[in-house]
Amino acid sequence: MGENASTGKGFAESSRDEKLDVYIWDMDETLILLKSLLTGTYAEGFNGVKNVQEGVEIGKNWEKQILSLCDDHFFYEQIENHNKPYLDVLSRYDDGRNLSEYDFSKDEFGASYDDDNKRKLAYRHRVIAQRYKQGLQSFLNQETKKDLDELYDMTDNYTDRWLSSAHGFLEECSVGNGGTSIVAADGLNDSSTTKCIHLLVTSGSLIPSLVKCLLFRLDNMIAHENVYSSWEVGKLQCFQWIKARFNDPKVRFCVIGDGWEEGEAAQLMQWPFIKIDMQPGSSHRFPGLTLRTVGFYFAVVYGNSDAEDEKE
Repeated sequence: MGENASTGKGFAESSRDEKLDVYIWDMDETLILLKSLLTGTYAEGFNGVKNVQEGVEIGKNWEKQILSLCDDHFFYEQIENHNKPYLDVLSRYDDGRNLSEYDFSKDEFGASYDDDNKRKLAYRHRVIAQRYKQGLQSFLNQETKKDLDELYDMTDNYTDRWLSSAHGFLEECSVGNGGTSIVAADGLNDSSTTKCIHLLVTSGSLIPSLVKCLLFRLDNMIAHENVYSSWEVGKLQCFQWIKARFNDPKVRFCVIGDGWEEGEAAQLMQWPFIKIDMQPGSSHRFPGLTLRTVGFYFAVVYGNSDAEDEKE
């Protein structure tokens, strides 16, 4: 697989008589809140009801946790200047070596971009993927995990359940229209109607974005191979990779985010785009966004029969 090729499982591996909805999510100020906490813009939208400084402190705490996890467990100090659009991009350089006794601090990984360093970077990506799959509980102690749980609950309370509502919406989408099973993070469900998969395309660097997924409890819904960083390549390129990956007439795409770039890229791809609006009372936020609303966006672009189900 070339470095600019798409990655992961596509629709061709699933049943031919099933439909698939591919949800392409932005991260910050969509599935999670962070930048708007740090700048105070989230609280300011409530006209004095929320304590701005409290939100700023919550945001700073998250920043600290993200950086700590990146550096301590995800090689970020070593690979910060080697950002890639997805973890599998260098998989062809990985020779499958057993890494259980490998000393990453002494392998002389450097700044040059030759095949030797690509292999060493691929090793790190493999370990990162494994740690992501295993979850925070596999490498954090109970005290740290408890602190993170408290921070999550504090944030969820301050944001009127934005985090838990967003996660709940991912689960609701995954059940599908009449489906009976929830999609796993690394595969498709066995629903007899419409299947669903969640992808993340974020303008942030790849490693911190994966860490955010873990910290904000999104890892059980979004697999590591479904996380894309558009930092260098742009969101349109990521969307084109995703289109090639799920290239089937039974596949529908929907982009959900708060930024202009994903909106413009979705328009160019002729995909529905749902713009997140943080203002209180908006139906395009969390809590607020519903499958009924998403169904209307799908119907406008694809003219599908699911629109009738959404109206019931």
